[in-house]
Amino acid sequence: MYKYDGLVVHQSHDDEGIIEIVDKEGVRALHFGSHSRQSTMLLSDPNRLHSLYARAMMALLLFNDAPKDVLMIGLGGGTIAKFMLHQFSDCRLKVVEFRSSVLKVARSHFALPFDPRLKIKIGCGAQHVLQQSRAHDGLYDLVMIDAYDHAGMAPEVSSELFFDNCRTLLTKNGLLVINLWGTDKALFKQVTWNLGRVFGGRMLFLPVRTRGNIIGFAFAEDFPKLSMKALSENAIRLEQQYQLEFPTFIQDIKRNNTSAINRVINK
Repeated sequence: MYKYDGLVVHQSHDDEGIIEIVDKEGVRALHFGSHSRQSTMLLSDPNRLHSLYARAMMALLLFNDAPKDVLMIGLGGGTIAKFMLHQFSDCRLKVVEFRSSVLKVARSHFALPFDPRLKIKIGCGAQHVLQQSRAHDGLYDLVMIDAYDHAGMAPEVSSELFFDNCRTLLTKNGLLVINLWGTDKALFKQVTWNLGRVFGGRMLFLPVRTRGNIIGFAFAEDFPKLSMKALSENAIRLEQQYQLEFPTFIQDIKRNNTSAINRVINK
């Protein structure tokens, strides 16, 4: 069967709707019943990040090039989790995914490995963060949020309360990274307002070229300010190391954060 201009290699349903996996021109994509691709993977190189938004999320390495303890809200095809495990031997991942069916296809069709450094919980990300933040603080140096379904971003993971709980779970020099959908102007404005209140305006935004995604970066209160020179040097080194377009990320961060950049970066 063909759909979304590709060959459907898997189709299933759960209480949340349809899950489809489609292969097209050497790329495997996860769909939730619409043309939008939730995750993509190169069949010839499964450990390489293919999706433009996932690549842009890795701009976090400009600020923290050796993440150790990571909380991820939303698994999708597991391509980002797989990249982190593959590239960072000391990295420990806790992933909260709402749909057990999504975890199953990440294992079966996107080569998500079984690894002792990867712990996956099936449940609500917002509820997990709320419960953990009541008992702990400073657990993670990195929190990554990529929680979408066929209809968009879940409201539970875009509220001021949710971000406040995330901040509690971050170390004092931690970093939060979130995938936002910039074409929904009202939601984007509300989410950025919530983030700004919680993180004191210490935010940067990276639009994903040719896509509607915007990647947000929010910095905890003691996150060290880097100079633009140091970030540019990091970008060159990281590009050589990971074959990702870090110099382009720097250009786009500078271009799109003219009023806020001084809160985070020393020029």
